[in-house]
Amino acid sequence: MSKRLVVSSLVGAAALVAGTVVAVSSADAAVPAKPEISKATAHYTGSATGGSASLVFTATVADNSGVKSLRVLAWPASSKLAPTAGEMRTVEEATCKTTSATTSVCTYSVKSSPKEATALPKGTWYVSALATAKDHDTTFAPKAATFTVKH
Repeated sequence: MSKRLVVSSLVGAAALVAGTVVAVSSADAAVPAKPEISKATAHYTGSATGGSASLVFTATVADNSGVKSLRVLAWPASSKLAPTAGEMRTVEEATCKTTSATTSVCTYSVKSSPKEATALPKGTWYVSALATAKDHDTTFAPKAATFTVKH
């Protein structure tokens, strides 16, 4: 799957950007037995002058066995896409940086051309995420983060 903003996929129906985020709420908190997603944020930057656009999704993922991957999918609310955990297994992965034996900060970045950016549906978008631990446990967040596309 291309690393462009969901534009090519949107032409067909939706855009894919997959990922999972898990974080521990405090330094003293116990490490979760299943992946946890926390501190998930999505920042969409469009161009008022018709230039390129970008999406950056960041989340913290934690699991007692360590973090294997975070898959991310960005999709417009108007599409009614509602991806499932099973569908998320084939979307793009975020880049995860290990911060401890049990926690990683994962980031997914994608850019679009000016033409692709203007074709994106305006309005609310969601980012779905699927976190996978090293012991293969998973956690699915159907709406891990929200952002708005404006033209």
